[in-house]
Amino acid sequence: MGGGQQQLQQLSQELQALDEEIEQLEGEVSDLNAEKQEMDEAIEAIETLETGSTVQVPLGGGAYLRAEVQDIDEVVVSLGANYAAEHDQSGAVETLRRKQDALDEEIAGLRGEIEGLEEESEQLEQQAMQAQQQMQQQQMQQMQQQMQGEEEDADE
Repeated sequence: MGGGQQQLQQLSQELQALDEEIEQLEGEVSDLNAEKQEMDEAIEAIETLETGSTVQVPLGGGAYLRAEVQDIDEVVVSLGANYAAEHDQSGAVETLRRKQDALDEEIAGLRGEIEGLEEESEQLEQQAMQAQQQMQQQQMQQMQQQMQGEEEDADE
């Protein structure tokens, strides 16, 4: 395999690796956005529920239990790392909003990474196009040289 062909193959592999990394990061962004959406729904529920409200409590496996809110100022919010804290209604909303802000920062960081990888991918694509054009030019030159050689042989 010629040097140009090897270079094209290497660029192709690098492009594929970048595309896979971009896809993985986009999946992470999607997961974080879904988590933010869940927090939006929780915030809306906390803000609208009152003591005595009837709610559906998920038990898992698609099963729910109807329950009555005993005290809206006893909301347990996950803090991460298997820790949770009890908050009053406004404290719970504030905690969830801070968690959303942290997710926004994480999403912004991932989007920055994606942009950098996309720029790198564009540069590699340009290099691949240039390498392919050089290979085609070399092939054309070789064909012309062969044709000239055949013409000289025919003239003799």
